[in-house]
This record gives sequence, C-alpha cells and structure tokens, in this order.
Amino acid sequence: MKLKRKSIVPPRIEMLPLIDIVFLLLVFFIYAMLSMAVHRGMQFDLPESSQAELTEEEETPISLSIRAGKAGPEIFFNERPIPLLELHQNLTAVHDGQDPPQILIFAEKTLSYQQLYRVLDELQKNGIKNISLQAGSE
Repeated sequence: MKLKRKSIVPPRIEMLPLIDIVFLLLVFFIYAMLSMAVHRGMQFDLPESSQAELTEEEETPISLSIRAGKAGPEIFFNERPIPLLELHQNLTAVHDGQDPPQILIFAEKTLSYQQLYRVLDELQKNGIKNISLQAGSE
C-alpha cells in the first residue's frame, strides 16, 4: 500500500493583521500626542487663520489673553487678571533690564481694534517688540 506524503507548505506571515495593528498603534500615538499639547493662553474663541501654527521657542514666552470688557479690555497676564495700568509693572518685573521677553497675545474674536491697540501701545511703551498674535486653526 502506497502512503501519500503530505507536501510540506512553508510557513508564511500574514501581512494584513500586522498592518492593522501598526495603523492602530499609529492612531493611538497621534491621539496621545494631541492630548498632551500645551495651550499657554486662556480658552477664548480666537480668530481663524489658515497659516496658524504653534511654534516652540527656547524660552517660555509670556501669554497675554485679552477679552472684551465693558470698561475696556480685560487682560490676563499668564492667566492672572490684571488691569491695563498694571501691565507696565508686571512687564518690568519679568525682564528686569534683560532682553525684552516674547509676548503671545490671545485676543478674543469679539475684541475691538481700539481695545487691542490700547494693549499694543502699552507694550510698545515698555520697549517690547517681539509680539505674536495667536490665531485658531481652521
């Protein structure tokens, strides 16, 4: 009696489940990185721009969040509310004769130009030229 010999099939690695797992890990790490993003300003409804991006600097910039108020702009210096008249004292306390710091301005969408320019004039009086207006992405 003749016995049939089974042909030996070489083992193979299925690629589709491997690709599924790689994409799942990729989505997980992208989501984890986005949830760890640092937001330096207060949560406002910012104007949108197609060119908006967050840049990383060596030194920690100062964030000024400006909201429209009835009596004038409401200013938050690193998330701490201050009146416009005290902005000069807070800025001089921060840079103490060193190079002027970088200022990130998070202005609310409904803020009028006049209120924004009152803050920008105060920054210019202090010799600060490194100012960045922040915008939300579309």
